[in-house]
Amino acid sequence: MNTFTFAPATKEQAKARIALTGPTGSGKTYTALITGTAIGERVALIDTEHGSASKYADEFAFDTLQLTSFEPTGLIDVLAVAAHEGYDTVIVDSLSHFWSGAGGVLEQVDNAAKRYGTGSSFAAWKETRPMERAMIDALLAYPGHLIVTMRTKTEYVVETDDRGRKVPRKVGLKPEQREGIEYEFDIVGDLDHENTLVISKSRAKPLSGLVIRKPGTEFAGSVLDWLNAGKPTPSASDYLATATAPNTTYEELRALYEEARRHNLLAAAVLDQAGEPTTLGDLIVRRGTEARKGAGKAGETRKETERKAVPA
Repeated sequence: MNTFTFAPATKEQAKARIALTGPTGSGKTYTALITGTAIGERVALIDTEHGSASKYADEFAFDTLQLTSFEPTGLIDVLAVAAHEGYDTVIVDSLSHFWSGAGGVLEQVDNAAKRYGTGSSFAAWKETRPMERAMIDALLAYPGHLIVTMRTKTEYVVETDDRGRKVPRKVGLKPEQREGIEYEFDIVGDLDHENTLVISKSRAKPLSGLVIRKPGTEFAGSVLDWLNAGKPTPSASDYLATATAPNTTYEELRALYEEARRHNLLAAAVLDQAGEPTTLGDLIVRRGTEARKGAGKAGETRKETERKAVPA
């Protein structure tokens, strides 16, 4: 007999999951900053572009971390630190580097293929996919707002302007990431060289299909209105606080695990009590094991005390 149970669907408050794609020079970083700082007070930007985001430090208040190697596991560790520090918004600028940059997914596949030998690309991808999936899951489970930028390759198309002249225009193609990465995000916006944002995918009905010239705080406000419409729900940070509380029982931790699973937060990157990166799910399991052992030892001690208290 199965234990599947349907329940009424409810609209819950959420955190932003936004992807901004576009060719070089389309304003991805600037748009991410104007949006990220409008929806969150403390902003952390993971910079893969040689410190280019810091050129906007005179316009926006944010903290930055520059990376030169882009292993998927490294991004998970950085997200754990950002969550621990309580950043309201994390911007990954850009996520493309974790695909095609030094140490990224494609390089991980190449290295695995070399270990397996020539013609072992299937085995190499089989080894690398779980690492990539863990990175995506950690991004989506971040306890604050998340904005990623992705580069697109460019090509020129010839169009007719308002005077009837044939003029070339540079446009972006698919993002430099794995096929279908856009489906992971709630809102996907495509930017062109004129900094026009076209919402190509949106779970937020008011934003679907919008074309926004030089997006500003109004766009961020519309996003925030949609995110805040619904029932409040705990974040990974809330679950972490309960999981690490010293008096949380084994039964409470089991219930906590199930609740976090229902909200797809088990893969959230967090820091454990020793400051080491892990996932929320693994930490709850570890704490549950500790609580169960502790309860067993307490029971044995109580029985021994009661035995000694009985007169001979």
